[in-house]
Amino acid sequence: MIDAALLAKLRTYDTPTICNALELLDRSRYLTGFTTKPLVCPFPSLPPIVGYAKTVTHRSTHAHELDPAKAREQRIAYYEYVASQPAPSIMVMQDLDGAEVGFGAFWGEVMSAVHSGLGCLGVITDGSIRDIDQWTPGFQALAGSIVPSHAYVHLADFGKEVRVAGMVVRSGDLVHADRHGAVTIPEALAEKIPAACDLLARKEAVILEMARAPGFDVAKLREALKKQDEIH
Repeated sequence: MIDAALLAKLRTYDTPTICNALELLDRSRYLTGFTTKPLVCPFPSLPPIVGYAKTVTHRSTHAHELDPAKAREQRIAYYEYVASQPAPSIMVMQDLDGAEVGFGAFWGEVMSAVHSGLGCLGVITDGSIRDIDQWTPGFQALAGSIVPSHAYVHLADFGKEVRVAGMVVRSGDLVHADRHGAVTIPEALAEKIPAACDLLARKEAVILEMARAPGFDVAKLREALKKQDEIH
């Protein structure tokens, strides 16, 4: 597990900055590890969240295949998984309804309250959510859509690899998310991210300072790019 101080530091960066830092540390991250499809964020003013993925799949276009007693057992086992270590956690839920993805919402007033109470920071799903006005304060959401009904929504499985909005996530992966989307952070690179973010900020500052100053032109841009190359 990542120590609390590092998790707190990672929360000070937005998700695009984390993506930039990962690209600096590992060139393979230019094409993988982050959401690539747009997601709805009903609470864009919430700060970034960082936590360990709890993965789950669901369906909503047909009734649960399990009888009520077995479905209840499955739901309790799922909640035990949600509350388990490592923590804090972020739910990453894939909707398995194919062409009907987002047909019914698993997430709303009750589920946001339950998961928040069990130590989760938010949810990332390609499925749908609802009850925006009754949503638990501070519980972040990135979703494929917003709909009014839960239809036949039910759990399919949990703890397995999922793919949400182009991002492949395994249970326990470290995830960073904000209004822009989400990205997985390899634990081997986590400690290097603050230094990479600092380097990127110093390089960008050279360009931004000149670009925002009066009289900016191509000659000054060329000068700024040269100065930027000298920063290590």
